[in-house]
Amino acid sequence: MAKRDYYEVLGVAKAAPKDEIKRAYRKLAVQHHPDRNPGDHAAEEKFKEATEAYEALADDRKRAAYDQYGFAGLKGMGNPSAQEFSSIFQGFEDLFGDFGSFFDSFFGGGGGGRRRAGRGRHGADLRYDLTVPFVEAAFGAKTEISYARSERCDACKGSGAEKGAGRKLCPSCGGTGQVRRNSGFFSIAQVCQHCGGEGEIVERPCAPCGGAGTVRRKRTLTVAIPAGIEDGRRISVTGEGDAGPNGAPPGDLYVVVRVQRHEYFEREGADLYCAVPISIAQAALGAEISLPTLDGRTVLVTVRPGTQHGSMLRLRGEGVPQEGSGAHRGDLYVKVLVRVPERLSGKAKELLRAFSEVSGDDVAAGPVPLSQLKD
Repeated sequence: MAKRDYYEVLGVAKAAPKDEIKRAYRKLAVQHHPDRNPGDHAAEEKFKEATEAYEALADDRKRAAYDQYGFAGLKGMGNPSAQEFSSIFQGFEDLFGDFGSFFDSFFGGGGGGRRRAGRGRHGADLRYDLTVPFVEAAFGAKTEISYARSERCDACKGSGAEKGAGRKLCPSCGGTGQVRRNSGFFSIAQVCQHCGGEGEIVERPCAPCGGAGTVRRKRTLTVAIPAGIEDGRRISVTGEGDAGPNGAPPGDLYVVVRVQRHEYFEREGADLYCAVPISIAQAALGAEISLPTLDGRTVLVTVRPGTQHGSMLRLRGEGVPQEGSGAHRGDLYVKVLVRVPERLSGKAKELLRAFSEVSGDDVAAGPVPLSQLKD
């Protein structure tokens, strides 16, 4: 495939000043760097193409030769001199500042020269999915959970070393916890595979933990479920995650709450919804019906005469406590379902026929305008 013009690659004009060229290259380098696009061959090729273009245009001598003779002008020029390379490298520092900190922030390194990557790291955070009954999620509860986590090894006190033995600097990374590989003018930091980023290795590993400094144990604790918690919310329990490496602090435990469905009630925020069947007579004449609430009480609900099927009744303060505010509760909405009996006795049929005659039922009634329908 034919090579593209360097100015075209960077998206700048031929007369573009160095600052503009630097900005253009910085944008492309960040976008297409292989460490940000693992396995993407096209991105890798674009990164190489942009780097080659910048290497030529950042060097005044090469740029002049390229402007006059094109790619042919660069043949035989060789690598830049020490002074020219210093100038080009300074250009990269202008682009990205400190190479280590820039690429470490993008590609997962710790940066910071000889700072040991393993020092001060927290242990891994853990997740526990907890299913709770609908009522407990509404009004709060305390529940006991058990799970496995990494805890400090008692035999070596978390050092990973056998008693009397010690730790020494990792020979692969020299104690930094990182190794670097070069990609053109870039030096990319990666976690040292030999020491796992600790910067140190154990001379004689502790037998009970195999040198890890931690062992897996079952942990049981009581978790408080706050009133009003909704499905999918997380409860954070500080310091109940895995133990940190080499004595570092433990991570946290995140309990993800899953709320079971209720047989009669549904929830939307702090409000509850349910449906109650009534008879034709209760709907026509009105009635008081007893209704069990979510917290186990029984309340009287007034059905007004002429209540229609699908009507919604509102009971204030009979919903769920609002999350974070146990005193204030939502409302309970009761949907009225007028039930038509499927079987009637002779007496019932006689009374209904009499009612039909008195009320003047219209057998030729037309459809109801949609504007009169209610949700």
